[in-house]
Amino acid sequence: MATDGKIFSRWLQEAKVSEGKLTPEQIAILQGARCFLEECGRDYYSQRILIHFLLHCGTGLKVAEIARLAGFSRPTASGQQNVSSKEVIQAAHNRMSGRPHGKLLARHAGSIAQFLVTHPKAPRMDVLDFIERTWRMRVSTVALFHFMKKYGLDKAQRSLAAKSEDPPAIEVAGPASGELPAVASPPPQDFFLPTRNTRGRSSSFRRR
Repeated sequence: MATDGKIFSRWLQEAKVSEGKLTPEQIAILQGARCFLEECGRDYYSQRILIHFLLHCGTGLKVAEIARLAGFSRPTASGQQNVSSKEVIQAAHNRMSGRPHGKLLARHAGSIAQFLVTHPKAPRMDVLDFIERTWRMRVSTVALFHFMKKYGLDKAQRSLAAKSEDPPAIEVAGPASGELPAVASPPPQDFFLPTRNTRGRSSSFRRR
């Protein structure tokens, strides 16, 4: 049985939770939590769901105790105190997908790239404002930096900004002034004489 007394007591001991100080209500909740781990396993998703439940079900236990019971560090458990269930699931999904609890996903890269094309010199704050207006979320400048670097958007923005710069005027030295006058545009086609179509005299032609 998942709630076998010896197994349950050993679980509490490993988490440094004193069984003798627990109330009957706390024991009942923790026995249910132990059953949950036995049935669902100790995978990352199950542990994140369990710690979220224990933090918000009124156990009266300390955050460090709940972290040890769920198999997490105290900072991880503490960071989950003021988040919703949806945010916990999203964070777990991002972690398992190899993404660091970030809000920016691959599907956002196209829209951000389009914004950079139309605003090549936009500073980071303008990009952050665009993200907030478009997806109703606020991200940090550090998260934006790593996101743009990952998808090559930082190099693309620098390239677009360089192309938008006006090229400097090219001048050549004049014979009299010593200065560089502007390069003249090519003359129109009708400036040149028409091409001669008649055959010229051959070398064998002799004047009579």
